[in-house]
Amino acid sequence: MKRKLATAFLAAALTFQSPVAYAQQDSAHPAKSLPIGTCINLGNTLEPETEGAWGGAAAEQADFERIAAAGFKTVRIPVRWSNKTSDQPPYTVDPAWMDRIQQIVDWALAAKLNVILNSHHFDGIHDDPLGISDRHGAVWSQIAQRFADYPEDHLWFELENEPHENFDHSNLLETLAPALKAVRAVNPTRAVIIGGEDWSGLESLATLPLPEDPNVYPTFHYYDPFAYTHQGASWVAPDIPPPGRNFPTDEDKAQLAKDVAKIEAYVERTGKVPFMGEVGAYDKHISTKDRAQYHRVVREAFEPTGIGICVWAYANTFPFYDRKAGAWKPGMLKALGLEE
Repeated sequence: MKRKLATAFLAAALTFQSPVAYAQQDSAHPAKSLPIGTCINLGNTLEPETEGAWGGAAAEQADFERIAAAGFKTVRIPVRWSNKTSDQPPYTVDPAWMDRIQQIVDWALAAKLNVILNSHHFDGIHDDPLGISDRHGAVWSQIAQRFADYPEDHLWFELENEPHENFDHSNLLETLAPALKAVRAVNPTRAVIIGGEDWSGLESLATLPLPEDPNVYPTFHYYDPFAYTHQGASWVAPDIPPPGRNFPTDEDKAQLAKDVAKIEAYVERTGKVPFMGEVGAYDKHISTKDRAQYHRVVREAFEPTGIGICVWAYANTFPFYDRKAGAWKPGMLKALGLEE
């Protein structure tokens, strides 16, 4: 989940010598995108220290059947790997954890959902990116080997969630190089997803470096305006936005139009269509009705760009599904253009 969005638009060109996808799009060829469609994150389930530890619940097969029945096309599955991995070479992932993740991926694919499988909260990578990159790459080697025979059209890998702090565009590609190399060793054409610095906020697309690989796709996260979506959110202390912010103000509408234009400019410049990997509004001080309005306004604004949108999250913090009531929260599916 996004912790804090950067606000300054990054316009300067990068100076380090890494291949980047900055070439102008060839107008004779359509922009390349993943068929993500309407997507939901299995948030706060597999990325805590233990499964479901943050007030959630263990994943069940019925969750994916329910998600598919609601009309979602893709599920993004955030996973914490680092605390299930040896800290010494060859950095072996706990076999029971790997089996559990495979079971969950199998459930999602059996429900006819596309799956984005990622690495989330990888210990140390944001403080010492290059010092952790070999361990991170070794984990991805094991993931890639486990899923090497899975359908490329429906299972995609996202190498690391929300780079931030010392993990930025100056070292992004070098840090992720071992992971990408490991994936490509057994999955030469599977879709790989990369997000940018500053928690992968929209502004990171301006200078996002991508390797010279036609099967790498960009992503960004959208929790704007932060003062609205994170009001009362304790985990962003000490800068907790106070309750009471409304949406959308006239300024919000104007900013949405500017943000949509940034996506359009990115597609025109690079020939790649990014997708919104996370978007949501914290439910502590925002009613379900107002959260539904937020998602409707954001979806309608970005819909003309053709990007896929993955909402945060399924059933725990920023929830769409109410486990206690055994039902989707009123208006939330409709806000996404799905049937209630």
